[in-house]
Amino acid sequence: MEHAVSDIDALVREEKRLTAVESHNEAWAEGLSAGIEPEIIAEAALATAFAEILRTEGEDSALALLERMREKVIAGEFDPVRYRH
Repeated sequence: MEHAVSDIDALVREEKRLTAVESHNEAWAEGLSAGIEPEIIAEAALATAFAEILRTEGEDSALALLERMREKVIAGEFDPVRYRH
């Protein structure tokens, strides 16, 4: 039974992640339509995300997230050819 609960939790988390990606994609498109450069949109999104993590989870969590993202960049996970939502 415990395995089934973790599977459900994983499905719920993935659904939330996909909804968040969709929301961010819409906001990104709106920013581009308003003439805002991608770098500015990206910096604003990252600043907002890190401010929220700092507020809710603290500095250690924000730094851990930053390190995980750094490792993904180095590994090429955001390469436009490989990146899929």
